[in-house]
Amino acid sequence: MPAFRQVGEKQLPNPVLCMAWSPKRDLIALANTTGELLLHRLASFQRVWSLPPSEYTGKEITALAWRPDGKILAFSLGDTKQVVLCGVEKAEILHVFPVQNPVTCMHWMEVMEENSVLSSFYNSEDESRQFLPKLPTLPKSEEKSDEIMNLLGEVRLNVLVLGGDSGFVELYAYGMYKIATLTGLSGTCRSLSLSSDLKSLSIITEVRSADNNPEICYIQLDTGLLSDCLPEVTRMARKFTHISTLLQYLHLSLTCMCEAWEDILMQMDLRLTKFVQEKNTSTQVQDEFLELLLWGQSSIQKLVISHLQSGCEALLFHLSEVKGMSLWKQKFEPLGLDSTAIEGAITAVGSFSLKANELLQVIDKSMKNFKAFFRWLYVAMLRMCEEHVPPELNKMTQKDIAFVADFLSEHFSENEKLFDRKGKYFNVERVGQYLKDEDDDLVSPPNTKGNQWVKFLQESSHLKESPLLFPSYPQKSLHFVKRMMENVIEQCLQKPAEVIGKSIKQAAFLPLYTVPESSENTPRLFELPSLWNDKKGKMHYVVFCMPEISPCKLYLLRKGTDPNRYISVVTFDLSHRLDNAEDEDAAAQSHYVYSCLDARFYDDEMLTVLLEGSGYNSWRVLAQIPLASTLSCETEFNWQSNLRLDQQSSAIPCQALVLGNQWRELENMKAQFVAVNGIRKVACVLSANLRHIRVFEMDVEDEDDEGADSQNASADQDGLETTMSSQGQGEESAEAEGEAGAEGGDGFQKIEEHLESEEALEVS
Repeated sequence: MPAFRQVGEKQLPNPVLCMAWSPKRDLIALANTTGELLLHRLASFQRVWSLPPSEYTGKEITALAWRPDGKILAFSLGDTKQVVLCGVEKAEILHVFPVQNPVTCMHWMEVMEENSVLSSFYNSEDESRQFLPKLPTLPKSEEKSDEIMNLLGEVRLNVLVLGGDSGFVELYAYGMYKIATLTGLSGTCRSLSLSSDLKSLSIITEVRSADNNPEICYIQLDTGLLSDCLPEVTRMARKFTHISTLLQYLHLSLTCMCEAWEDILMQMDLRLTKFVQEKNTSTQVQDEFLELLLWGQSSIQKLVISHLQSGCEALLFHLSEVKGMSLWKQKFEPLGLDSTAIEGAITAVGSFSLKANELLQVIDKSMKNFKAFFRWLYVAMLRMCEEHVPPELNKMTQKDIAFVADFLSEHFSENEKLFDRKGKYFNVERVGQYLKDEDDDLVSPPNTKGNQWVKFLQESSHLKESPLLFPSYPQKSLHFVKRMMENVIEQCLQKPAEVIGKSIKQAAFLPLYTVPESSENTPRLFELPSLWNDKKGKMHYVVFCMPEISPCKLYLLRKGTDPNRYISVVTFDLSHRLDNAEDEDAAAQSHYVYSCLDARFYDDEMLTVLLEGSGYNSWRVLAQIPLASTLSCETEFNWQSNLRLDQQSSAIPCQALVLGNQWRELENMKAQFVAVNGIRKVACVLSANLRHIRVFEMDVEDEDDEGADSQNASADQDGLETTMSSQGQGEESAEAEGEAGAEGGDGFQKIEEHLESEEALEVS
C-alpha cells in the first residue's frame, strides 16, 4: 500500500522547462520548449487551456510565478526581454512590460504583516469609488476591459521579484509597479525569495570564482526600508498600480476609437475620393454613406466622452492624491516621491484631456457641417430633377448656409494647404488626423482665429506661463499627446524604484559550493538550491546538495529574515533511509545508499525529495522528510568567512534520515524533478527527458483495492488520452467531462465557495 495516491500521468509531446502549482487551486502551469504555456488540472492531469507563443510577446519562456490569489500567472520571455501577466480564467494576456535583462527566475509573495494603519487603509482603499463613476466597459472587448480592471487584485500588498544575469534584480508591487531596482550584485540569479515581513531578500546566485569556476552563493539583502515604511509603500504602490491600470484602459479606449475610424470613416474617405475623381453624378453615394458617416463619428464621440474623459478624470484623481502624499515629506520623501515630478504628470494628463475635448469639438463641428451639406445637396438634386421638395427640408437658416460654405471651403478647395499628405484632394473629415500614431503636425489644425479665450491668454503675460493652465498642443494628434503623457508618468514612477533600490544593502554573502561539471547541461530552472520562506518562524530556508563533496547528503541552511539573526546549517545523511521496514521489499531497500535528485519545500515542516538509489537497479523514490526534529535542535554554525561551505562541511552537524512510511517507489519512470504545493497537498514528478509527468495527492495512500473509484479514474484517464490526441474543438469539453467523473469517483477535495469561477475554467 504505497504512500501518496497517483491521480494522473501523461506523456507530453514537448519537453517541459518550467512548472509551478497554483497557490489556491488544483492547477499547475507548464511551459515547454516551443514557448507554449499550458494549464492542467489535478484530476487526471487534464488540460484546461494552452497559450501559444506569439511574435508580439516572445517564444522563449524562462520562468513562471503565480500571484498569491491564484488569478494571475506571470511568465518571463528571454528572447524579447519581457514579463507577461496572463489571466488564468481565459488565458488572456493582460499586461506586458519590458525588462533590461533576460529574467532567469521570479518569485511572487504576499506581505503578511498587520498593523492598525494598514487595516484602516484596507478598509478605505476603495474610497475612490465614492467620488468617481465606474469606468464603462469598452465595446468589442468587454471581457478584455473587465480583466484589465481586475489586474489590481486584493488590496494587501504583494510583490513580484525578478532576477536575471549580471546581478539584475527588480521588485514590482502588485506585479505592475516597480518599487525597487537593485544594483551591485554579481553573477546570475538562480533563485529568489522575499520574506513575507519584507525585512530581507534571499538570492541564490552563480558567480565565477577566482579560478573561473562557477560557484553557487547565498546572498541576503537587507530590505529594511520596505519593512519600516510598509504602510507608506502599500499606499504608494496601490496608487501607482491604479494609475498603471488606467493607462492600460486609456490605451484600449484609443485602440477602439482607431478601429471604429478605420472600419467606417477610412472606407468612406476612399470611396468618396474616388467618387469626386470620377465626377460620378449618381445620387446613390450620398444615400449609401450618410448614415455610416454620421453614426461613425457619433460612435467615436461616445468613446471620447464615456471612456477617454472618464479615464482622465480618474487619473487626475489618483495623481492628485499621490501629490498630497508626496507633500507629507516625513513619511514619503524617504521612498522617493517627488512632488515636482508628480505635478508634471498631472499637467500631462490635463493636456491629454484638453486634446480629447478638442477632438469632441471637431467631431461636433464636422457633424453639423456634414448634416447641413448633405441636406442641401439632397434638396438641390430634387430641384434639378424637378421633383417635389418636402417643406421641412426646404427651410435653411443663415447658420445652415454657413455650415455648407464651411464644408465646401474645407473639403473641396484645391488650396494646397488642404491637400492630404498622400496626394488626395478630398479629405472627408478631420477626425482621422487626431487618431494617427505619428509625430507630424495635424494636416488641418483647429482654427482658433477669433477665439476670445486664446486671444486673452496670448495678451496676458502672467497667464501665458501659468502652471495652473494645461498646455493644449493644438498642432499635435491625440496619439502624440497620449505618448507624451505616458512618458511623463513613467518618469514619475521611476524615481521611487531608484531611491528604494539604493537603500537595499547586502547583509550576508555566503559561498556554498562549486558547480560540478556533470551538471553543466542540467536545466537551470529545476536545479537546486531551492529557497523557502517560513512566514511564522520568520526564517529563510535553503536546501541543496553538494554531489562532488558528499553525494549522499542533503544540506539545509537556515537564516533569519532579520539580517542580524544567526545562521544554522544541518546535514541529512541519505545512507540509512529506513529503520522500521515492514515488508521484505522495504527491508531489501533499507540498506541502500541514496543520493538526492531534487528537493522542494512542501510546507514549513516538510521537505519533498526525489531520491536515487546507488545500487544496480537505481531505484527512484518520492519521499517526505519531516523537519520538526531537526528544527527543534537549534545549533548555530560557526561559519568561517574565508572558506566556502563545502570546504568546511565536516564541521556541519549531521542528522540521520528516518522516513517511516512516507515514501513511494516510482516504477517505470526515470524521475528527475519535482514540484509541490503543500497548501493543496499535491506533487508533480517530471522525468529526466522532461516529457513524462506523474501527479500525486500527498495526503492519502494509493490503495490497490480502490474498486470502482479507481476504475472510474482510470477510464477517465484513457478517454482523456484519446481526446488529447485528436486536435479538435471538443477537446476541452471532453476533458471537462473526464474531470467531472474523476472528481466524483475519487472524491477530490471540494473547491471553496470563492473559487466558483472554476466552472468557467473547465469549459474555457
